[in-house]
Amino acid sequence: MAAVPEPVAPMLAVDGEVPSGGYGLEIKWDGFRCCVQVAPDGTTRLTSRLGNDITATYPELGGAFTDALGGRAGVLDGELVVVDERGHPDFGRMQIRHQRGPATALLRQYPVTFFAFDLLRLGSASLVREPYAERRDHLAGLEFADARRVVVPPHYTDAEITPAELLRVVADRHLEGIVGKRLDSPYQPGKRSGFWIKRALVRTHEVVIGGWQPGGGRRTDMIGSLLLGAHDERGDLRYIGHVGTGFTERALHDLLDRLRPLERPTSPFANPVPRDRVRDARWVEPRLVGEVVYRKFTGNSTTEERRLRHSAWRGLRPDKEPADVELPIS
Repeated sequence: MAAVPEPVAPMLAVDGEVPSGGYGLEIKWDGFRCCVQVAPDGTTRLTSRLGNDITATYPELGGAFTDALGGRAGVLDGELVVVDERGHPDFGRMQIRHQRGPATALLRQYPVTFFAFDLLRLGSASLVREPYAERRDHLAGLEFADARRVVVPPHYTDAEITPAELLRVVADRHLEGIVGKRLDSPYQPGKRSGFWIKRALVRTHEVVIGGWQPGGGRRTDMIGSLLLGAHDERGDLRYIGHVGTGFTERALHDLLDRLRPLERPTSPFANPVPRDRVRDARWVEPRLVGEVVYRKFTGNSTTEERRLRHSAWRGLRPDKEPADVELPIS
């Protein structure tokens, strides 16, 4: 068996407005980041953003890269997504699909597609020092046989479309946003770099679950709301609000199963939690990361009491570490 190449830690984008001139433009896909490593004999390994082996979670991708690489080794960066009937990534379906050793029925109902947007190794050659434009040219030269399993999404330059125009297209199609990548930029493994700039249309933020409150009515003895936190510049976990909407019944049961073993007697937050949230609170060790969509964040970087407003639950983020969840800068 040929050796599978080593994974490459993902390069990350900063938030901001994408400038015109000298950037490649891509659509921002709503899924889980993934590094795909393929040996010359086709043996394939998938690793998450955290470097965890997730090959068994997505068995349908085994062998999907072999023909395109033509007996060469390869390392690709991209996003794992489950698409809806319109062909748009559906984060809720991705949450359901992300199960280690998935049953055949789940594979059939929620098949995953790998959206490949970077090529980091081809044969014996590492491409991480090559400019983004050249890496994309190499990627475009690969022909994947099954578009249901591997897709190379388009990228554009501002000679074809401006960032503002692409944002309007993305908004019309209810997609997540865009990413601008400097055409002359190398790939910087494990670094959040200004060479890549993301502009999301939907405001989302990662959160750490520090507790929950039971609900009433149909949610009696179930989760009514989650108590959320993020880390400040000192690394302290600070309470930033709660979320009580956006859950499916399945998500509620799954969360409860995950949170009960993490129970602790005291709050994990460094700052006081409002009295109405302390009442009946079930505190947990802050080990689970999730994501919320929200309208605004009150306060500023010098204010102790930063709060999420009008938030809704999107799902767990098993690809993120609690220590990496920070308060927004502004």
